[in-house]
Amino acid sequence: MAFISLFEVIGPNMVGPSSSHTAGAASMALLARKLFPGEIKSVHFTLYGSFARTYRGHGTDRALLGGMMGFETDDLRIRDSLSIAKERGMDYSFSVSEREDATIHPNTADMEIYGTKGEKLFVRGVSIGGGKVKIVKLNQIEVDFTGEYSTLIVSQTDKPGVVAHITRVLSEEGVNIAFMRLFREEKGAAAFTVVESDEKIPTKVLDRIRENPLVSDITLVQL
Repeated sequence: MAFISLFEVIGPNMVGPSSSHTAGAASMALLARKLFPGEIKSVHFTLYGSFARTYRGHGTDRALLGGMMGFETDDLRIRDSLSIAKERGMDYSFSVSEREDATIHPNTADMEIYGTKGEKLFVRGVSIGGGKVKIVKLNQIEVDFTGEYSTLIVSQTDKPGVVAHITRVLSEEGVNIAFMRLFREEKGAAAFTVVESDEKIPTKVLDRIRENPLVSDITLVQL
């Protein structure tokens, strides 16, 4: 039996008008912001499907940009995020994809993020309804996580022993794993291990996981 939470019935605290097109857009961009390792210089958004058709009327553009600046879904500054971004010196642009692909959710946005020190990150987010979101792509690797849990994302080379190293460190630090998945381009290539926990993940696990030479980067998004 499927259960519907009170949150899903009432919806999130948000600047309107739409939980999917406004709150969801802000949430996915905020999650992408938390994944980015530095200060953002510029961002380009590519919108698909329903997002592409209605983004101005539903404020999806303002919500995405607001989330990218760290605004929560109920932050009234979202209404003025376009002008605030200009004041802060954050460059931004939007484009609409004409691609019709059944594999792409209609409420999808690609976010190409560039940092002040040359950092780059590609994130594809999906608004799945009721303000809930998923991240489904990081750089060129397909992933699947929501940000509703404390989430540890380990960028690594897909070689034997790396996942065992990660689980051993987490076990020794008493982290209760809710979900753990490996996503990779292909065998032996770049990969992400995504760990989600019901509780905060101690930051000291980061240095211990980095001890493995096949680990290239780690991102921690806390509840």
